[in-house]
Amino acid sequence: MRKRSRASARAPAISILIDEPRWREDVSVRRLIRRAVRLALGGEGQGDDRGLTILLTNDARLRALNARFRSKRKPTNVLSFPAADDAADLGDIAMAYGVVKREAKAQKKSLAAHAAHLAVHGTLHLRGFNHEKARQAQVMEALETAILAKLGIADPYATRPYTKAGKAA
Repeated sequence: MRKRSRASARAPAISILIDEPRWREDVSVRRLIRRAVRLALGGEGQGDDRGLTILLTNDARLRALNARFRSKRKPTNVLSFPAADDAADLGDIAMAYGVVKREAKAQKKSLAAHAAHLAVHGTLHLRGFNHEKARQAQVMEALETAILAKLGIADPYATRPYTKAGKAA
């Protein structure tokens, strides 16, 4: 069995910047986000060892970023910004508290579970995955589902059961 060097055994640096105080209300949310990102990077010492930064912010900040970089004048749940040429850094992810909280409530999920899913989604984007075409979406969604399963989080893409009235539950 080969010994791993210290550099390869070291976990990637995951910096979390909190710009919106409501993200501070439950430390378990941030812990789950960090675990989700580590898994999306391929696990400690097994995958991509480049670090990244996560900005936990508010809807107004995501609206401004979305307008500036995507020409969409509305807030969104998560944005990913790949690093330009820094081999030690994958890039940045930004998440909007209000949007994430509303989506979690509408989908009957915990804030932590939904935020973890979005962190995985954003990390996979930084690693080069996308969902522009159907096959790419299948691959990315399967990876997300597998990573979330390791965290005990249900498949976010599973079809929801229908009520007798024919509406999604």
